[in-house]
Formats: sequence, C-alpha cells, structure tokens
Amino acid sequence: VLSLETMNPAIRKVEYAVRGPIVTRAQQLEQELRQGVPKPFTEVIKANIGDAHAMGQKPITFLRQVTALCLCPELLSSASFPEDAKARARRLLAACAGQSAGAYSASPGLELVREDVARFIQRRDGIPARSQDIFLATGASDAIVSILKLLVAGEGGSRTGVLIPIPQYPLYSAAITELSAVQLNYYLDEEHCWALDVAELRRALAQGRQHCCPRVLCIINPGNPTGQVQSRQCIEEVIKFAFEEKLFLMADEVYQDNVYAEGSAFHSFKKVLFEMGPPYSEVVELASFHSVSKGFMGECGFRGGYVEVVNMEPEVQQQLAKLVSVRLCPPVPGQILLDTVVNPPQPGEPSYQRFMAEKQEVLSALAHKAQLTQEIFNRTPGICCNPVQGAMYSFPRIQLPPRAQDAAKAQGQAPDMFFCLRLLEETGICVVPGSGFGQRQDTFHFR
Repeated sequence: VLSLETMNPAIRKVEYAVRGPIVTRAQQLEQELRQGVPKPFTEVIKANIGDAHAMGQKPITFLRQVTALCLCPELLSSASFPEDAKARARRLLAACAGQSAGAYSASPGLELVREDVARFIQRRDGIPARSQDIFLATGASDAIVSILKLLVAGEGGSRTGVLIPIPQYPLYSAAITELSAVQLNYYLDEEHCWALDVAELRRALAQGRQHCCPRVLCIINPGNPTGQVQSRQCIEEVIKFAFEEKLFLMADEVYQDNVYAEGSAFHSFKKVLFEMGPPYSEVVELASFHSVSKGFMGECGFRGGYVEVVNMEPEVQQQLAKLVSVRLCPPVPGQILLDTVVNPPQPGEPSYQRFMAEKQEVLSALAHKAQLTQEIFNRTPGICCNPVQGAMYSFPRIQLPPRAQDAAKAQGQAPDMFFCLRLLEETGICVVPGSGFGQRQDTFHFR
C-alpha cells in the first residue's frame, strides 16, 4: 500500500539539515569510537543543533526544582526545596486537572500559565496582553507550523507564498514544503552583518507575485543561523512594508534573551507595532513566538513554547483553537517549565539570588563564546565571520579551493557539505553546511 511512489510527495521533498545525513554519520562515528575503532579524535562534538544541555550547559536550578515538585508532589514535604519553589508548584498543581501534571490540560494550555505568559509580555513590552490571544505549544516549532497551516490556501498561481530569510532556519523550508506552499527567498546582506533590507523584500515580493499569492512574511530576530539583531528602525520599516503589502507577519523571537553585542538590543515586533500606533497597530496581523529551548534556559527536551496572536480575526482565532485541539494539548511538564521562565523568582524570595546568578553566568558564557568564536574564525585562513550579535550560532563563510569544489561535484555533494563531512571525519566536529540553510550562489558557509 505504502511505498516511495505512493506516499505523500510533499513529505518526500522535505529536508531538515540540522538532523540530516551529517548527523547520521556523526552517530555512526560515535558507535565506532565505542567499539574501539581508531580515529584521529576521542569524541564527536555535536555542534549541529542548538542543544545547550547536550553541550554541557547546566540547568537553572529553580526551573528544575518547580518542575520536579510538580512531577513528584511528595517532595513538597522535603526540606531540600526552597519555599518559593514549593509555592509555585502548589499553585501550578492546583491549576491541573486532578492536581496532577499527568492530566490533559485545555488545548491552548493551562489557563494559569497563559495568564502568566500574558503578564510576562506586558512587563517586557509595556503593552497590554490577553491570555486568550496566547496559545501554548510543543516548542515554538509546533506553533509556527500551526500558524502556517491557517495561512496556506489556493492552487496554482493563487497558492500561498511565504517570504523567508536566506539563510533561514530549516523548519521554515520544511514546513512550507510539507504544506505545499511556495517558498519565497529574501536574502540577508552578509556584507552588512546579515542586515535585512526592505528593498530586498520588495524584490522577493514582486518576483513571487508573478507565480503565487504572497501572504506571509517570516522574520527571525535575533537571527538563526546568522546571529544578527535587528535595529528598531529596521523593525519599523518591516512593519510598514507588511502594512502596505497586506502581509501577515510571523516573528520568531525565541532568542530574545540572547543579545550580546554592544549597542544591540532586542525589540519585540509587538512592542514596536503598538508604539507606532494607528493605522499599523490596528491592522497589521502578527504572530510572535517564544520558547524555553534557547535563551538562558536551554530546556529543549521539555518542548515548551507559545505563540501570541495580534489583530487576528476572532473567527480565525476560533479556527486556530480548533486546530490545536486536534493534538489535545502541549506536554504539561513543558507548560510548567515555561511558567517558571515567565514567572521567575522575585527580589526578596529565597531563590532569587541563586536564580539571577545562574542566569547571568549562562548568558555571560554565551557572550564570551560568541566573541571567541568570531575572533578565532577571523584569524583562520580561508574563513571569515560576521560579529555574532545574538542568538546561539555563528555562520562563517569559507573559501573552498577549486580542487575541493571539483571533488565535491564528483561525489554529488554541495561543496560545503563536502567540507563539513571532511571536518567530521578528521576532527570529530559535527557542524551543518550552509547549503542546508540557504545562501547566495557561489558562497559557502557552515553553522
């Protein structure tokens, strides 16, 4: 019944570079090392994916304490846990059906957590937020796909076009392919620290309108894989562009805690939109995403995240509620951990000082690594790297000699994939080729 020929052809075309063939080879090398096969290295370093804890980052104590107390309530009688962690856990358990984290929550997530997320957004932006506009999700990825599902429609020339940055996070290209939408590339400017240029957006939009119906503009800020942080002026220009061209804005803001460069600051699209005022604040439709997987938390495995929708038609919002109900609910432990992120210890509470010290230690270490990475790459012959302003990655450009490019072609590989595979085989370092994220023709990178 099911074969490559008869299966869904859209799924066959899906690619996801950060867990692609290079990772499969890395896993094989790990197995060979365990079996005692001699290698020129003693371990495989998996720098292919933003998995902070797998790379040695320590969990934030308070986040884990509250989650542990919710999952194992008998620990509430233990003297080993601070009282504020216990209070948070009791409050969260009271919001769970049967006072158990093992019960289903409401499909958009626990109402208590959504209210805490709304308060977090309001503190961050100084703009009111409503819990009914917030949908919790299995990480930001799940929420991004849900919003894209609402937006994709039409056939042929009326098929939905989705503008995405190049380089991009491959979730976007994979989801667009899976949904049979049309991917429209706009190129970030590598010569100007991966800046977003509205003139380039106009070019991509005009080209897209020749063969599809562009309806969506995706922004990743801070950037993945490129590590740039958008200026407030740039965000205003993007919002004006979306307003003029009647585009739905999707703002991927999962790296909002990760800003390192002097003079750079995170500005949420929602904050800028509302500070611009009417007509923009009344008309531009926006979905913004956040996650517990990155930032100072790095809690990828808990799969917690949310989307906030702004200016979405109430009838469409009801359809979104219906869509998320099909999957019953996001994982409740992920919701609990998300709540500890948006509702952290406050000054005067027992856990405050330790929490702030651990948070600052992680962010300082990431800032140091960002600077170190950039400096070392720029001292290395054949490699150049833009400043890493934010997020958790660098995206250096590599110069590959003609013989290497010819060898790659002979093996049917992209030149930067050839480079990354050689790097893995000779050093045990697993990185992802730039071709997996998209890049300008005749340039080569890795993340």
